[in-house]
Amino acid sequence: MPLSQNTKAPENAINHRSTSTRQHETTAALPPTQSSAESATTMCQFSLPEYLRRFAFTRMSSYKKFETRKRNPDPNTAVLLVIDMENYFYSMARPILPSLNATIDLCRRASVPVIFTRHCHKSPADYGMLYEWWDGDLIMDGTPESQLIPELDRKGDDSVLEKNTYSAFRGTNLEEKLVNMGVKEVIVTGVMTNLCCETTARDAFVRGFRVFFSTDATATSSLELHEASLKNMAYGFAYLVDSERLREAFSKS
Repeated sequence: MPLSQNTKAPENAINHRSTSTRQHETTAALPPTQSSAESATTMCQFSLPEYLRRFAFTRMSSYKKFETRKRNPDPNTAVLLVIDMENYFYSMARPILPSLNATIDLCRRASVPVIFTRHCHKSPADYGMLYEWWDGDLIMDGTPESQLIPELDRKGDDSVLEKNTYSAFRGTNLEEKLVNMGVKEVIVTGVMTNLCCETTARDAFVRGFRVFFSTDATATSSLELHEASLKNMAYGFAYLVDSERLREAFSKS
């Protein structure tokens, strides 16, 4: 796996990655180093302002026609899942940190439990299909890339669940933990929208949990993939929310 030595992610590396690294869950993007910064800049298709303008526009048009169901989460039975916000994904995760940290803060204030996940591999025994699919480019436990981003609003007593595939439910005790907590709803945030976030949301749905999926606190390698997942979620699996909608919902609780 290519290691990154950057100390600052490039301003225009928003939800895009270099052609020299694979566009998937395990592409190196440590907070700031040189080679990854240069390659991310090469890969980026939009400047930050243009990307945000396009995103704002598509938020109002692209997936809205599929959002025929609306509902607010119940803070008494909900949990916030923060998926894989690790150094590895720094350049794509950094732009959503304000919205994500705002979402985390809103949930804490509403007494909604927060659970973080951390994707990592320890040995070939847990590689599964990811090793083949991504040509051996995996996040190894114990490396800087596998650690959660320092700017993340995380408290010392927050739960951190280790996972080694797309779904946070697969091979973990997450479902048992949620059931024991009396959780009936999950709010999904983090990276990558179309891989671990979407797979976890789908898995939660088929396991009987009501799913809420954040539009402004999730990110992936391209706007096209992000929008595709939001359409899928709205159509068949989840109620879409953003930090502002959560603020309004929790203020009424």
